[in-house]
Amino acid sequence: MKTIGFIGAGNMGGSLLRAACKKHDPAQIMVADKFEEKVRPFAEGLGCVFTNNEEIAKKADYIFLGVKPQMMEDMLKGIAPFLAERKGGFVLVSMAAGMMTSKITAMAGCPDYPIIRIMPNLPASVGEGAILYTRSGNVTDEQLAYFLDFMEKAGKFYPIAEHLIDAGSSVSGCGPAFAAMFVEALADGGVACGLTRQLAYELAEQMMYGTAKLLMEGTAPATLKDNVCSPGGTTIQGVRALEYNGFRSALFEAVVAATEKNKDFA
Repeated sequence: MKTIGFIGAGNMGGSLLRAACKKHDPAQIMVADKFEEKVRPFAEGLGCVFTNNEEIAKKADYIFLGVKPQMMEDMLKGIAPFLAERKGGFVLVSMAAGMMTSKITAMAGCPDYPIIRIMPNLPASVGEGAILYTRSGNVTDEQLAYFLDFMEKAGKFYPIAEHLIDAGSSVSGCGPAFAAMFVEALADGGVACGLTRQLAYELAEQMMYGTAKLLMEGTAPATLKDNVCSPGGTTIQGVRALEYNGFRSALFEAVVAATEKNKDFA
């Protein structure tokens, strides 16, 4: 069985760690994080081995780089000597927004290191993530297959060309925040019209869940919208108000703005 290492286990790294433990032997998973007081109990509670960056760099077959983009260079400089001493056989797994695989491997001291770049999203914490991935040419089919197998409990994985991963992550990665704002605003409207806060949230959340299921089963968004909008009815008047206030334009611009921000880390 392969050894997996997580350098950084914050919100996203921790979600992926939890998913990995559902399919892989936790005793073969190593975790390191500078916030030891918080992360050690979490990791050891899952049955993982809490250690340090150097040990992971020396021993792990898959090394998850779960630090923020602005901290990546210093972290990689610290483990570069230990990676260089190895004879190969390991794969780096980056989840840093905006950072190309070539930049990660250059920071690690060797452009030939195999690397899988992923962009997960928060729903991975409940096993329903939409996770984008790309790989360098020297990641073998066997290495990729093993990775996808032990991470399958995180959600669905979507292969994507690296030049599109920033755009994709602006939809899937940033989207949960946009969706949560939509639910909150919808519930606020319900409260304004007399619903209790709890009921308004529950109605909005179940509506989102059911609508997503319809869409995923093949109903086109425009078709679903048209099916709800009866002639002269209430929904079409609501759609009219959304269009008047720039609802679609606001979401359009949010995705473009998030994609442009990713370029700051390139």
